[in-house]
Amino acid sequence: MVAPLALQLYTLRDSIGSDPAPMFERLAAAGYSAVESAGLYGLTPAEFASRLDASGLALCSAHVGLDTRRESWRDEFAASLDEHRAAGATIAVIPALMPDQFADAGAVGRAVDIVNSASTIATARDMVLGYHNHFWEFADVAGRPALLAFFEGCDPAVIAEVDIYWATVGGADAAEVVRGLGARCGLLHVKDGPADDPASDMVAVGSGVIPIEAILAANDDVAWHIVELDRCATDMVEAVEASADYLLGHGWSRGRA
Repeated sequence: MVAPLALQLYTLRDSIGSDPAPMFERLAAAGYSAVESAGLYGLTPAEFASRLDASGLALCSAHVGLDTRRESWRDEFAASLDEHRAAGATIAVIPALMPDQFADAGAVGRAVDIVNSASTIATARDMVLGYHNHFWEFADVAGRPALLAFFEGCDPAVIAEVDIYWATVGGADAAEVVRGLGARCGLLHVKDGPADDPASDMVAVGSGVIPIEAILAANDDVAWHIVELDRCATDMVEAVEASADYLLGHGWSRGRA
């Protein structure tokens, strides 16, 4: 089954403004089925959910950060999960841990402990916890990518949101990563660009070097294809629409019913 198409709203952080409703309608018109949230734009959970519902979009997941440098991080994370759960999210994704948390086997073990603790908090709220990678999780630790050791240590309930662009920048074969994680690979961040340097601008999906078709075909267990562009030298909204045209036009992702 071809996975449905969503957009990570971080992509449009400079375009949405104080009320996301007009952008939600534009995303729906472009064929997106859902969004992945990155905050609620100052709205209450009910207001955010209402605007999504009015546009015909679903909330596939939510990025929810955690700052483990703070002693109160567990309480803060729980409160943030409660807010996103009230908005309708059932999957919460940690957007990043720091590079030093994947520097060696000991650091990876400590990162696993943090994520497993966070997963317990999510499970108590009937939410699934995921982790989103960047490029630094593919550093070599004991002869293999740190990300693989990380997920082997995580509770089986923790899913992977594989960012296929950052995996490529990190030196991995993204299709092999997606395939190798099997049923644990629940979400994909689909982005494109030159994949030559972390600082390079990204481009509309289908306009860069990422082998999109091969990666998206690598794992039938993926539930959502989520377009995300961290930055782009061209108009971001147009790049978001062009990405949907490419993915839906080739039948590699599924649009709104």
